[in-house]
Parts: sequence; C-alpha cells; structure tokens
Amino acid sequence: MKSENAIRPQEAARRLPAALTCYGIGVVVALAAFAGCSGGSTSGNTIPPAQIAATPTITTAAAQNGALIVTLADSTAGATIYYTIDGSMPTETSIHYFAPFLVASNLTLNVIAANPPGYLNSKVATQTFSANIASGTLVWSDEFSKNTVASSPQPNPATWTYDTGYQCCGNDEQETYCAWDSNVAPCTTSNLNAAIVPGQGLEIVAANPSGTNYTSARLKSQGLFSFQYGRIEASMQLPESQAMWPAFWLLGNNITTVSWPACGEADIMEHIDGSNPPPSVGAAAPGYDWIAGSVHGGASSSAEVNGTQTYHPSGFSAASSHIYGMIWTKGQIQYYVDSPSNIYATFNTSNFQGTWPFDQGPMFIILNLAIGGSWPGNVNASTVFPSSMIVQDVRIYAN
Repeated sequence: MKSENAIRPQEAARRLPAALTCYGIGVVVALAAFAGCSGGSTSGNTIPPAQIAATPTITTAAAQNGALIVTLADSTAGATIYYTIDGSMPTETSIHYFAPFLVASNLTLNVIAANPPGYLNSKVATQTFSANIASGTLVWSDEFSKNTVASSPQPNPATWTYDTGYQCCGNDEQETYCAWDSNVAPCTTSNLNAAIVPGQGLEIVAANPSGTNYTSARLKSQGLFSFQYGRIEASMQLPESQAMWPAFWLLGNNITTVSWPACGEADIMEHIDGSNPPPSVGAAAPGYDWIAGSVHGGASSSAEVNGTQTYHPSGFSAASSHIYGMIWTKGQIQYYVDSPSNIYATFNTSNFQGTWPFDQGPMFIILNLAIGGSWPGNVNASTVFPSSMIVQDVRIYAN
C-alpha cells in the first residue's frame, strides 16, 4: 500500500535542481568536486569545485659543513603540515611539523598540507637531500664562548626564546623566569639573568633581588630550531649550592598537541646538591658531586614512565668545565660525560617500560637554572646568590 502523499518518480525528478538530475541522487556527495553537468549549467545551480590546499613550500638555510635547516610553510589558512623523511607518502599520521629542523643525513622529504577548512589536502611537495655528511661531523652549534663583542650579549634570538613567569613550569620551583628584555619586577634588564659574557660563554644567573624573590632564566629553541637523531653536547660549568638545579635537556616538538610526557623528555644533564640524590647515587653526603641523565615518556603525567642513571666518579667536580652529551639514534639514547666513548647510561626500546617516545619527530633544546622545587629542596641559609651556570657552547654532530 502506498501513501497518498507519495510523489511519482517523474515528478520528483522535475523538482530536483538541474545540477542534481544530471548525476542522480546517489552521487550528491561527489558534487563538491565538480562544476556542474556536462554541457553547461544555469546560474544559481552551479556547485563549485572543491578547492585544494596550496602545496607546501620547502626552504633551506645553511647550518654547518653541508647540513641544512629546513623550514616548511603553507599559504592555506588553517592547514596542518605533515611530512616524512623516508620517501614514503605523508598522511595525517606522519610527523607533524612545528618548527625548523636540522637535516644532516641523506633523505627524501615529502610534505603535505592537511585539514584546512573547506579544502582538500594538498599535493605532495618533495625534496631530496644528498649531502653525504660523515659521521662525527659538526653540523650545528652555538659557540657562546667565541662571542667577544661586549655590545651584543643577547643570546641569538633566531635560536633562543624563553619560558617566563613565577612557577611557570611545574616542580614547585621558587624562581621567576625572566625573558631577555623583561623589566617587570622582580625581573630587570639592569641585572640580566641570561647574557653572553664575552670570551666566557652564556651565563644563566640565579639571583635574589629582594626578600624571597628569586629570578633566573630558562632558554629554549622551541618553534625556532629542532633536530632528530645525532650527537648533541654542551660544555658547561655548574653552580654548587643548595636549591640550585641546572639542566640541559630536550622536549618533543609535539608537546603542544600530545602534551607531556607523551612528547618525550630527554634530560642530558641535571645537577643538584648531594643532599637529595637519586637511589643510584646512594646516601651521598651533601655537596657530593654527581649529575643525572634520564628519559621520560608515558601517555599522561599519571602514567609517566622514566629511567635515570647517574655519573659520580671519584674526584668529579661539576663546578669544573665538562662536556655533557647525548647520542641519539633510532630506538636508543645514550648519555656521556667529556667524551662520546665515556657512556654511562643507555636507554632503548628494550629497557624502557612503555611506548618509546623518541622516534616520533624532532625535539627542541632547553637550558635552564631552576631554584628550589620538589627535587633539590628549597633555598636555605647556605644557598649562594648569585649563582651561575656557564655554557660555553652547544654542538650537534652527525651520527
């Protein structure tokens, strides 16, 4: 039995716009990709073709010894850039682009722009890199100690930006982190917390301008420079005083989308007073010299997975200049002091109890001097102000 309101097929066809009758009801979804029926269309019934996002651009700048810094961009508003470095076609599960990255090996880079509102994904942009750089070659560095010009103490703004504010970054730390040009109390440009001292290096200063106000600096290359795989190291002299917590470390570029610790954290060097050592150091007396290297991952902060090893040979002094380094290869991270042959910690996919987060894309660099907090404990009467962390250089070598 048919409804009295049923419409005969012939009448239904007459009621459809011309642009639909030429394709049939079953292909309405596809019409976004076509201008109209073959043979022309009438004004008001034309369905515009779907637009395709602009093909991403790949630009390069010289690093060192044949290595390049690659920047990706796309002119389509709202587009997200994804890329691969193994020659495969990129998809929306490929590496998410966040910042310029170092290329120091032979590879084929493929790039797409995805998900712009109202657009289809772009065509693939591609570029092949064949620098043939030998393992162990210096491919990028910031040579702070070679700066001999007193009039230019600012760390390179093309590489370094800052985390700022009071207790900005967790750990119950006591300091206010100050940007280069901040004059908002307790920060002041008359006493910089991070500046290049000609002939010595980058000095990060922990200060006590008044009362319980403490200031310091936390420099990072986030959004400006990143890398994946290679050997990275820094020559440093560290402060030795209660509550001082200097660190040289990496975070995944994708921290803005997957958060911490899923982004991965690689701590190349952390040093605190010996009064609160990790278990591997044992019951060390206050002032005993050691540094720690660790890795952190996990789906969420409540499900964090980590590993820590320490370096504390007899006679070691963190106040003296040492090289702290990391060798990063696919599936493995190793830490060393003074020489890449002096490895004291190895973490890999076999001994890390969780999803390994260090092969998902580039990471950025952080140099900071924290004051107090959950690990070193707070400032007390023995704490020395000002205390300084001196960084002579940061260098990256090809694997």
